[in-house]
Amino acid sequence: MILLVQWLLVVAGAPLLVGFIRKTKARLQGRCGANLWQPYRDLRKLFIKEVVISETTSWIFRFTPYVVIGAMLVAALIVPVLTTAGGALSLGNIVLLMYLFLLATFFLALAGLDAGSSFGGMGSSREMAVAALAEPTVMIAIFAISLRAGTTGLSDMINVLAGDRLLLLNPGHLLAFFSLFIVTLAETGRLPVDNPSTHLELTMIHEAMILEYSGRYLALIEWASAIKLFLFFTLLGNIFIPWGIGRTEQPAAVLLGLVALVVKLAALGVSLAVLETSVAKLRLFRVPALLTGSFMLALLAVISFFFLR
Repeated sequence: MILLVQWLLVVAGAPLLVGFIRKTKARLQGRCGANLWQPYRDLRKLFIKEVVISETTSWIFRFTPYVVIGAMLVAALIVPVLTTAGGALSLGNIVLLMYLFLLATFFLALAGLDAGSSFGGMGSSREMAVAALAEPTVMIAIFAISLRAGTTGLSDMINVLAGDRLLLLNPGHLLAFFSLFIVTLAETGRLPVDNPSTHLELTMIHEAMILEYSGRYLALIEWASAIKLFLFFTLLGNIFIPWGIGRTEQPAAVLLGLVALVVKLAALGVSLAVLETSVAKLRLFRVPALLTGSFMLALLAVISFFFLR
């Protein structure tokens, strides 16, 4: 039962997180901004719109939105959101989760190429270049945490780390956190790697791949992107700051986990909004330098495990 509650929270709450980030950015920029519920209205509008498909596309173009949303829905079952109880561990571990994300990225890149658009192909090649640099960093950062926890299972990992009162004073833990935070920006298409709100052809990465989509197909992809951002933030909050998440299915523990999750997501959302308001998008050839720096942070986190126990 609790597994279903957590899954529904992720799937239904993801657009609200996107709306919160947009609202915070607008306030920081001195604007009123759209309502927090605007992403839900956008999804509803897209679901009822007609789908327009290019004649050059194949079944890959039509199949990709369902693969992407399906991968995110399965990923939402794996991540402990409110409590580590409820069977989340038996469904998989952090390695499976990352490969679900990569599966969605792979099919989006195929769809961008399948449309026959020059901008789609450009976005796909850029996305694969970013993924090739980001995925090793994710695995190294998670490996650093797994070494300390002794497992790659998310529930066990969080339970072990929650018992360490000096967790945030560990240099390796902090290095892994900042490394994964940078990768989160790249994987979710946020500034300074990508700009989710632009449609300038020469700067697009993620938006270029989905430029040919419309109607319900675009709605599914946008919803999946929101879920991915929610899951990455949940991982950052529950793995690196694990206090507050429940360890049982008792209502009190689940309620405490909900309060803790809201606080963590709000803090990360505000941090992201401040970052995106303060920095400009990097030039494409500067992105590898940023991701290489993230990789070095993750590598230092692994090394610190052997020297700073």
